[in-house]
Amino acid sequence: MGNPKRIAYFVSDSTGITAEVYGRSLLSQFGDIQFDTLYRPHINTIEKAKRLAAHVNEQAELRDDLPMIFSTMADKQINECLEQTNSHYYELFDQFMPALIEATGLTPVRRSGRVHSIQQPESYDARIDTINYAMTNDDGTHMENYANADVILVGVSRSGKTPTCLYLALHFNLRAANYPITDDDFEKGCLPDVILDHKDKVFALTIDPQRLANIRERRRPLSRYAELKNCHRELALANDFYERYGFRVYDSTTHSIEELTSLIVTKLQDN
Repeated sequence: MGNPKRIAYFVSDSTGITAEVYGRSLLSQFGDIQFDTLYRPHINTIEKAKRLAAHVNEQAELRDDLPMIFSTMADKQINECLEQTNSHYYELFDQFMPALIEATGLTPVRRSGRVHSIQQPESYDARIDTINYAMTNDDGTHMENYANADVILVGVSRSGKTPTCLYLALHFNLRAANYPITDDDFEKGCLPDVILDHKDKVFALTIDPQRLANIRERRRPLSRYAELKNCHRELALANDFYERYGFRVYDSTTHSIEELTSLIVTKLQDN
């Protein structure tokens, strides 16, 4: 009887972020297969590489299918050590380097960690500033700062505003604030003027009521806040606001944080 899951390693002599993101993206295309994934960053000495190679070979003997290794490895000696394991080995940089060398006419430096290191302090500082902005202007705080925002997300509680703001800041250097629509807004029948003053920056999030109820139930079990009926009510009233003000609306039920972010960034670029 075969193993129920394949095993995949994400390996690097640096942070391993690129190997993991790229590897997971590739594996996601094979939805019928389940994967046990192992994250192995900082394999930056031959001793560490030999220990990992021994582990991989042990797994290969225990399983019907060979392990997969997705690697971003600048050090050629370490790369060769892992390549000799009993596995399907994919060194991701080497897949593209020959074509890039031909296109640029240059020789790559093959230095680890360049993507996620502080190569340009000004750019790094700008990214930290946008992250700090998102955290400071989370959940309707400091609305006087909205004039400096690139993006303002609005939506009911737990509709995905905060993680989307942080992703916009971390990956796109965008100053993202968010405003939670509450019962006070529903009672007044309108949103604050500061939101409408910056309507061109506003993106509204909606979500399936059942999904919202499930999320809220984990946060506040057996509360009115999490009741399905209340979630239906809040979302209906929020959607009335969106239609009245002509906001751009995205559904966090059917879109991941990454997908929401890409839609927002694309719309900003189109403007």
